Amino acid sequence: MTETLPREAVDTVLAEFFEDRIRRATPLAEHYALLWRRLARSSEGGKRLRPRLLLDTHRALGGTHPEDATVAAAAFELLHTALLLHDDVIDGDLRRRGRPTVTAEFADDALTSGLPRRSAAAWGQASGILGGDLLLSATYALVARVRGPAREELTDIVEDCLFRAAAGEHDDVAFGLGTASGTPEQLLRMMENKTGGYSFAAPLRAGAALAGADEGTKAELERVGTALGVLYQLRDDMLGVFGDARRTGKSTTGDLRERKQTLLVAFAEEHPAWNAVRYLWGDPNLDEPGADLLRDALIASGARTGMSDLIEARRQEVVATIGRTTLPPGLQQDLTGLADQLAGRAA
Repeated sequence: MTETLPREAVDTVLAEFFEDRIRRATPLAEHYALLWRRLARSSEGGKRLRPRLLLDTHRALGGTHPEDATVAAAAFELLHTALLLHDDVIDGDLRRRGRPTVTAEFADDALTSGLPRRSAAAWGQASGILGGDLLLSATYALVARVRGPAREELTDIVEDCLFRAAAGEHDDVAFGLGTASGTPEQLLRMMENKTGGYSFAAPLRAGAALAGADEGTKAELERVGTALGVLYQLRDDMLGVFGDARRTGKSTTGDLRERKQTLLVAFAEEHPAWNAVRYLWGDPNLDEPGADLLRDALIASGARTGMSDLIEARRQEVVATIGRTTLPPGLQQDLTGLADQLAGRAA
């Protein structure tokens, strides 16, 4: 997608926000100011996909007051960072975007200072949770700065997508732990809630709300955004096992170590090749040779091919859905291009 405003416009809003928070935190405690500095760094390096979705939709639908759209776009980037921070704590991930997570950084600090490993882990987890909480609060603070009648609707959009994201995350954990069965239908529903809502449908709807679009347009964007989110997550699950960690910026053994229930794994279930090594799936001490055995089984079982075929089928469905909308041709073209990018992305 093309950007309505330079990426620097959103980055400027975020930089000013973090500068203010660091200034306010510094008199309170050095470690609290450090938390805010690390939160600022954790928001760097992303694709700014959600701001782009919001800004391009706002432009395509004839929106005015681009400064308000920029503030709302920055709010969705904070929301994204907040959920990543919480996700890292839940999944025990130590790397994100090619560098240590906030949780890992504070845990390492504590270990270096001489704290026992368990206490250091608790300090890291508390810092990650609090950091995510702070950025969720900040999301609403930025939305409150938007002027005009769309502000209330934006607040409702944020609340709704968070409600759905929490449902999806709860499902994800339940499926991984085995406290709920993850059928293919349930896995797809989890993706719609966890990723489709806040990452795609919500910023598209927000851009439309700021442009004063009608309810039919918003409903079309909701459908398209949800479908794009599922496509994104399917590809993400493939990259989580078969991707290049140097490009994705995160581990390619984490999903296997955490026993993450995905459609990739569902395709392999009951196949002899997978059954032979299934005991390694979810092993907290899984090493790279063990992960390679699991990857080989996913290939031998046909799961990787099945997943690739599903991603292509979903891409075609999304493109067809976009084509049936009444959205402006330029926006349809942008969204179609995005679907192609999501299906083939390597990072």
